[in-house]
Amino acid sequence: MVTLRTDARRNADRIRVAAVQVFRERGLSAPLEEVAAAAQVSKATIFNRFGGRVRLIDAVLDDVVAAELRSVIDDARSVVEIRSRIRSYVGALRDIQYRVPAVNDVLLQEFPDSEQLMALCHAGGAFHDDLVAEGHAAGVLVSEFTPADFQALTIDNALALKYGVRPSRSDYDRRTAFVLDGICRSVQSSA
Repeated sequence: MVTLRTDARRNADRIRVAAVQVFRERGLSAPLEEVAAAAQVSKATIFNRFGGRVRLIDAVLDDVVAAELRSVIDDARSVVEIRSRIRSYVGALRDIQYRVPAVNDVLLQEFPDSEQLMALCHAGGAFHDDLVAEGHAAGVLVSEFTPADFQALTIDNALALKYGVRPSRSDYDRRTAFVLDGICRSVQSSA
């Protein structure tokens, strides 16, 4: 293992802290110049310490978004009743999509060379598949709703938030209710 000089280690630490802040606020596509400015280093220093954007993303992904996304999945898994689990998960996922722009870069697989980012996407996709299968088995989801539909809703939302006009939080939450009401059967029809 290579031991870094004190100043090099300090620069790497500052770059990590700055990257977490900038990526959480602006997304993983934020210019590296912004990360460099926030860390008070040159862009070249980022490349010297991390080798580029993808390795910097891998170095900070857990702090930027991965831990929070895994927590959303784990929290949903802890909900026993499937209708509540689906509603809780979709609400929590859409909430984090609204609050943390980097989530949308993960969901859109903007950096496919990042093994950690892709592993996070695969874990989320597997959870979506499980939710849909359990939702159908319990008669909670409308029969036409598929795992591909779940993925499309998530991607559509990510694209709208990343490239569209950002709605107010109240409008966004109202639309989340429309999504949930559209995919979940009414309590009366699932009985």
